[in-house]
Amino acid sequence: MVNVVSRLIQRFSTLGGLLEELAHVGCATKPQTLLLLLRIFWYGKMYELVFEAFEEMLRHGYTPNTFARNIVVDVLFKIGKVGAALKVLEETEVPNFLSFSIAVCNLCKLNDLINMRNVLRNMLRNGYSLNPETFLSVLNCYCKLGRLEEALQLLSLMITLGVPTSVSVWTVLIDGFCKPGQLDVASFLLDKMVQSGCSPNIVTCTSLIKGFLEAKMPNKAFKILSAMESRGCYPDLFLCNVLIDHLSKMGRYDEALDFFFNLQKQGLIPDPYTICSILSAICSSQEFLLLPLLISGLVIEPDLVMCNSLLNYFCKAGHPTGAIEFYNDMIDRGFKPDKYSYAGLLSGLCRSGRIHEAVNVYNGIVQEHLGLDSHLHTIIIDGLIKTGNFHSAIKFFRKAALQNFPLDVVSYTVAINGLLKGGRAGEAYNLFFQMKDLGITPNIYTYNLVLSGFCKDRDVKMIKGILQEMSDVGVEIDNSTLNLMKSFLYKWHCYRPVFELFVELWDSGLLPKKMYALLTDELGHGLLADDAPKSNLAKVPDAGIVGSDELCGLAASVG
Repeated sequence: MVNVVSRLIQRFSTLGGLLEELAHVGCATKPQTLLLLLRIFWYGKMYELVFEAFEEMLRHGYTPNTFARNIVVDVLFKIGKVGAALKVLEETEVPNFLSFSIAVCNLCKLNDLINMRNVLRNMLRNGYSLNPETFLSVLNCYCKLGRLEEALQLLSLMITLGVPTSVSVWTVLIDGFCKPGQLDVASFLLDKMVQSGCSPNIVTCTSLIKGFLEAKMPNKAFKILSAMESRGCYPDLFLCNVLIDHLSKMGRYDEALDFFFNLQKQGLIPDPYTICSILSAICSSQEFLLLPLLISGLVIEPDLVMCNSLLNYFCKAGHPTGAIEFYNDMIDRGFKPDKYSYAGLLSGLCRSGRIHEAVNVYNGIVQEHLGLDSHLHTIIIDGLIKTGNFHSAIKFFRKAALQNFPLDVVSYTVAINGLLKGGRAGEAYNLFFQMKDLGITPNIYTYNLVLSGFCKDRDVKMIKGILQEMSDVGVEIDNSTLNLMKSFLYKWHCYRPVFELFVELWDSGLLPKKMYALLTDELGHGLLADDAPKSNLAKVPDAGIVGSDELCGLAASVG
């Protein structure tokens, strides 16, 4: 019927034209005719025609009944005219249950808590109570907005009024408490759900499993999974994707791969999200040769996110040329690249030694696209540094800063690394202090880079200052810092202020017990003496510029 009426409207241009034609063939314009058309337009989502039909009712002197007004209220909500919808509802002389239910459900979808409460009050004043569907809409709204106490109060009201609590009601509540990590309450609600005679479905279990995995409590997640499977309820693709993704992020790559291999046994076909998750596991575990085995024979229609993940894979697997070829293939297939695609292309060009092409591509991207994040700028700066173009890298960094492009702690850390490698230590230190003045907090990589420079300069005062600052801001000394200090002490053991520095650091608590013990165990009493044999020193590597490998991964990772 919708298609027939739609074609008639197209033929006669307007609703008025259609009504005139109907009148010519002996079909008078009656209220029932207009009401039927109003309903067809509503069902067919022809919202402009809904308003025309309503106006025709008024023009012919008919008074729209409550049903007609309910349709108009619903359409006004759906096109975002909340105020007009509420006004029509208020002007409805005899609102029925559907009038209020339509308003409540639409306001819940819009997360309009204030107006939803007002309509609920009017609904109750008019003697109408909520049915299970309306209760569920309100409950879902409370949970989405984080109003969990009110959601529990609503559940209590439902139980008191004898409204059935369905699986959907319990699932919405459990999911609401899982998202903010209130897993104890979510588990309590699961117990209450079972006690009430409702069996959790796969959606309920997925919320709990995801919540426990995000809370780094995999054992509890697997316990729920086992209980679910024991009842004959097996994971669907969505739950498998959740498991693969979170296990990969937790570093449990073998388990993530096991779930991927079991998909075929369960009759599940991976989607682009599955491939993205398993690519993340492969790249993180560096088991790059597994990819052809995993996706062999799969027919998957890729989306842009999956393409970007494959670009990342090619770069990290040491096939930058493959990344470039894949990017070109993406464009030929009609994909519109985003910032992650550009990052993959730039990484591929830089890693394949095509730095001049990378620079040209970068300049083109910056000119044509606004709102690029810091990652893209960092990639080109890092690529220039890796190819020994230290001065060009700093030039690009200065230009990005001058043009107010977004630069984060990784960008500054990579730039500091380039300055130190380029023999411009003074500028590196100035940039370190500048980033702090701009409110960008250094991370452990930044501190270790600056420490390495001060160790090389034998600047005891600045070493102490940096370690003090790390302690003050709560940055924990890691193995790289420890190796720096060991190398520094080995190399400059004859330099009395260095020994005094370590004593002072120990006394002030800046040197962790573990670090101090390692240093004293390895150095021994003889090495700290002024007459220590020079042969021992020859075997100790220079402190150098630390963290280069870690910085590479930090700066050039994609996605």
